[in-house]
Amino acid sequence: MKTRILMAVMCCLSMQALRAAEPLSLIPLPASVEQGEGHFRFSEKMRASVDVYPGDSILMVFNRFADDFKAATGIHFSCGKASKAKIRLKHNAAMAAEAYRLKVTPENVLIEAARPAGFFYALQTLRQLLPSRAAMAAVRPAGGTCRSEAWTLPVVDIMDAPRFAWRGFMLDEGRHFYGKEEVKKIIDVMAAYKMNRFHWHLTEDQGWRIEIKKYPRLTEVGAWRESKVLGWGDTKPDGLRYGGCYTQDDAREVVEYARERFVEIVPEVDIPGHSQAAVAAYPEFLSCDPDKPHEVWLWQGVSTDVINVCNPKAVQFAKDVIDELAGIFPFPYIHLGGDECPTDKWKANAHIARKPAGEQRKLIFWNEVLHGNTGFLGQDITIMAWVGADAAAKDAATRGMHTILSPQIPYYINRRQSDLPTEPRSQGHGTETVEAVYNYVPMKGVPETLQPKYMGVQANFWTEWVEDAATVQYLMLPRLAAVAEAGWTPQEKRNYPDFLKRLQAEPEYYRFRGVNFAKHVFAEY
Repeated sequence: MKTRILMAVMCCLSMQALRAAEPLSLIPLPASVEQGEGHFRFSEKMRASVDVYPGDSILMVFNRFADDFKAATGIHFSCGKASKAKIRLKHNAAMAAEAYRLKVTPENVLIEAARPAGFFYALQTLRQLLPSRAAMAAVRPAGGTCRSEAWTLPVVDIMDAPRFAWRGFMLDEGRHFYGKEEVKKIIDVMAAYKMNRFHWHLTEDQGWRIEIKKYPRLTEVGAWRESKVLGWGDTKPDGLRYGGCYTQDDAREVVEYARERFVEIVPEVDIPGHSQAAVAAYPEFLSCDPDKPHEVWLWQGVSTDVINVCNPKAVQFAKDVIDELAGIFPFPYIHLGGDECPTDKWKANAHIARKPAGEQRKLIFWNEVLHGNTGFLGQDITIMAWVGADAAAKDAATRGMHTILSPQIPYYINRRQSDLPTEPRSQGHGTETVEAVYNYVPMKGVPETLQPKYMGVQANFWTEWVEDAATVQYLMLPRLAAVAEAGWTPQEKRNYPDFLKRLQAEPEYYRFRGVNFAKHVFAEY
């Protein structure tokens, strides 16, 4: 009898040790994780303590978390004295802006950070530590229990901070329009993965998507075209009236939604190329040949119908647009494109000379501006390096400019991610796999003297072939998680087989969040 009891006790202890040793499914992987034995258990009502901070902004972060947590679990938080609190948010001014510490013991949970962003990221990690990803999505598990004893956290001590300050994702809505609710879904996923820059590509040859009050025809004319499908090769325009745009109030709503999740929005108005929609709206002063007919473009590729930079009214147009954007998007950066601008029509006009668009914000350009007569831009710009990204970024840094790594291969995650017949129609050959995206090494071989110029990484999603939001999500996920880890986790801790194991927990989150995703890298499919 004693032997059986001893064996049962040893078995129990062994199982507890195994559970304690199980790897945590955290994405992005924190800088330091020490896992212990045991669990912290939530009760039906929990006491929390939140340190005072200007504007009560730490309390606001916690209250939004508490609301989500209650929606998922039924557990209610009340804030009070630190001495009675089971969960404590403690201000530690010595820590970096986005850094945090999350310490879980069987008795309590301690979160330390210097800024509200640090507390927000700590709470994203806490959500991932819970037994169900339902809490990440702020929904109750279908048919699941909301008993407090079902909700636990493993004992753990996490010290964490991002590798890069810029952890971005770009969505092109110039070519296809999805609407603010779909954009909010993307921002939610970004925030869960601790990404903090949403680059909103709002204008193209094929559509102008943001209201500019001084130039109403930009959306009255420029937001609409006579084909949903964009022509390319054997694919011809379909003749369907198609389009859409955001009012300034719509954009401000998205701005506030993103701000609550510590995501800054970087609006992009692409000039002087990729601008046929704007030219079609105001050909009298934007076009190089105003007497000819102009329409919003129905094709993929690069249009030669570019802005007439010689016309003072066109320069004033750029300044006016930037002024209105600055009033909508209260963040430091505006992206002005500057890429893939054919100069054929400029060469045909002897009066055209290149002029800057004016600076109301810090400006970002694609790396084409490094070439040609662009020395007037100086060092006070940021280069988003996409074509020959590593070399272009190093060139920019050497010239004293800041740079963001956004390599076309493999960070253009609109491209096919496998050669399976289930892949939707898109660009590429299926070589931009989850593994290929993950294994890209940012800042590889860059001298230490240049590294301070590297702001971070960004994935881009171009929508020539992608006509619906579900396909955006399918191609975006789970590759966005791989980019997020490159932006956050120290390079020496990154390992694809380990990432793939941790990734297996994500389908539950995607389903609860209500977003589509590629299935082929998940063992359950």
